[in-house]
Amino acid sequence: MNDITVLLEAYRAENTLSRVERLAFVGAGDKDVYNITAPFIVNGAEVIAGRIESRDSEMAEIGFFEKQDLVWVLLANTAKLALQDPFMTRIDGDLVIGGVEVFPSEADPEKLAWRTSLYRGKDLTDLTLFFEGPVGMKDLRLKQLPSGEIAVLTRPQGEKGGRGKIGFCMIEKLTDLTVKLVEDAPLLAPHFAEDEWGGANEAHILKNGKLGVLCHIANFDGAGDRHYYAAACVIDPVTMAMMTPMEIISERADFLPGPSKRPDLEDVVFSGGLIRKVDGTADLYVGISDADAQKRTIRDPFMKFEG
Repeated sequence: MNDITVLLEAYRAENTLSRVERLAFVGAGDKDVYNITAPFIVNGAEVIAGRIESRDSEMAEIGFFEKQDLVWVLLANTAKLALQDPFMTRIDGDLVIGGVEVFPSEADPEKLAWRTSLYRGKDLTDLTLFFEGPVGMKDLRLKQLPSGEIAVLTRPQGEKGGRGKIGFCMIEKLTDLTVKLVEDAPLLAPHFAEDEWGGANEAHILKNGKLGVLCHIANFDGAGDRHYYAAACVIDPVTMAMMTPMEIISERADFLPGPSKRPDLEDVVFSGGLIRKVDGTADLYVGISDADAQKRTIRDPFMKFEG
């Protein structure tokens, strides 16, 4: 297990310039759209889910934006979800949309608590809540395997996970998903240094049946500023173990200059989704500095592990 300093040195030694673009969103008014998903298809339309939020607030909602020419336009008449940091997957033919719900803490109503909430439906108009994760846990992710089994990626904090580590388990069907199962999911072999943290953002089925996991990894500097990087690893769903060490695949300096929600968030890249392409590249969709959304074309981080 290497810390971010070592991972960054390895990444920068191999990094090459690549195409980067800022995504333009229409329909969110003067609010920011960031921490987006990769595009997905719903009823024949190419759609991105994004976190819509005022610059001076943490109270967000998920918006669904359809690609129209060179911009992404907010869709009307879709489900209204008061969540941060959206993600999507498909399970048993249903669309599954999740995000982080923020609410007053039961212990101290003056403070906020959070959990991952999951919705499912046939399209974006009929999404129904079906699971609320443990209070205090972000970055809960699901991925259905060709066998029908479902991989569950968790991110406990505190006594079990420190500042945030990745847990992993398998279930046979969605109805097996419980708060206890999520809390009890074993941690993967050491993958973040003790003073660092991160989580899973999206999982991909590789040609050899392994799971390629798009992640983020983060730390604080001496001034208390946050530094987030896009990262990736590979998990064997049979042995439920990491097959590869974590590696960084993008940093803030790779993207276009832009706004930041706060000064301590300037150096933040939050992985949203990855579109793998046949030419060996991939389009990485990310949130930037908690205020912006960009796309970068990179080398496919999983292709080398598919042999």
